[in-house]
Amino acid sequence: MVERLPSVVDTPLTVINRRLPLTVAPGTDLATCLRAIQRSGVGDSVFVVDAGGRLAGVLTERDVFSRLIGATEDLSAPAETLLNTEPRTLRLDQTVRDAIDLMQTGRYRNVPVVDADGRLAGVVRQQDILRFLAESFPEELLNLPPRPHQALQGSEGA
Repeated sequence: MVERLPSVVDTPLTVINRRLPLTVAPGTDLATCLRAIQRSGVGDSVFVVDAGGRLAGVLTERDVFSRLIGATEDLSAPAETLLNTEPRTLRLDQTVRDAIDLMQTGRYRNVPVVDADGRLAGVVRQQDILRFLAESFPEELLNLPPRPHQALQGSEGA
């Protein structure tokens, strides 16, 4: 068996800049969750966490559109009525490769990251992974012309 050399995607998620999650307490009504998603402006998810900070479930934008829109759901009902109580998560010690694999196979845009005790430590998004990879190869990216097929008439700059 050929041993694989470590690469940038084998970096642990602890080095990725993660977003702070939108969190609510158990029992929060659906209307409040929807307002939180709307205010975030990024098509995010709402994470229900218990008093100890442990992840109890996730209400995603996809849940809202697939199960709430057009339904006669009572918006004063608690989020638990639509909550995914067994969301896929990543641990802080897992790698960028693990995040990419989970996002690709599960078609997830936002993945909760939990610590060893199951407490929510952040959310890793596709943009976070792309930014990390771009920052890992600045010379390769910065040397690319903005429009590869553009021919400049003269040199730019002073």
